[in-house]
Amino acid sequence: MVTPVPDRHGGTDQTDVQHRYHRDLFPALHDWEQTERSIVEFTGDSGPKGLLGLDQMGHFGPQGCDLVTGVIRDVFPHTTLNLCELGSGFGGALRYMVDELASNGVGVARMYGIDLVSEHCEVSRRISAAQQRSEVTEICADAADVPLPDAALDVVVVTGSMPHFPQAGAVLREAARLLRPGGLLVVTEEVSLAAEGQRPSAAFHEVHPPDVFFVTSLPERLRQLREAGFTDVVRGDLRDWAVALLADRLKVVRVFRGSIVGIYGEESVDLIERTLTAARDEYLAGRLLPLLLTARRAEAV
Repeated sequence: MVTPVPDRHGGTDQTDVQHRYHRDLFPALHDWEQTERSIVEFTGDSGPKGLLGLDQMGHFGPQGCDLVTGVIRDVFPHTTLNLCELGSGFGGALRYMVDELASNGVGVARMYGIDLVSEHCEVSRRISAAQQRSEVTEICADAADVPLPDAALDVVVVTGSMPHFPQAGAVLREAARLLRPGGLLVVTEEVSLAAEGQRPSAAFHEVHPPDVFFVTSLPERLRQLREAGFTDVVRGDLRDWAVALLADRLKVVRVFRGSIVGIYGEESVDLIERTLTAARDEYLAGRLLPLLLTARRAEAV
């Protein structure tokens, strides 16, 4: 038996854990060029939309990214920004947000994707290079230890990756360090927040392994934000929206199952369906709280 290696925050080696989970979930993405051809053939869309919403953008897909870009657009209209996404994975949300911001008059000087797993960063770099995205830079790093200067960014986003951070408080402190005073944090809390006194069910953990998905209570998350130096925290309740969204996403999987299996494989599609179903059930039961969280880095005194 191999003894887990402690990481810098005292947990098991998350690089290996996260890599194995996502590799098992989406092995086809590691052969990106072949997968891309299949997606384009099916959808007719060579951009970051199409079926990428089923795999690269978490439980909420492109609709979750739309929530994030909508907040950024409202706070910084007609501005050119430096941003990063913490836990960017294969980069689907990263590239989607760049396009959505640009189409709504918000420029992106630089968009950094930060991910712990080198294989994820390499796949994302290949996709970004194929799409000739000079504004996107992938950095392989711990989200709690990002090699960028203090106050380098206008916006930090987390699109569904909060449950993959075993020490979320450290990640939020790093987000605050990266943001300039008055900078904006936007987080989609998809399956990362438990209602006070509640825990996710055993059925949820069957497809969201507890060594991969770390759930925090809402009061604890609010405390972490305060201690990191964030102010003006706003909680957007997404329960009804999220239940309807996941029902729609499940419908897409079932209606187009044969085509999706041809792209990702039977096991991946089964796991997508079970994962979305389990999340929807937790929302309906009130055990998990889907939220859109926004906060500002405290202004300098």
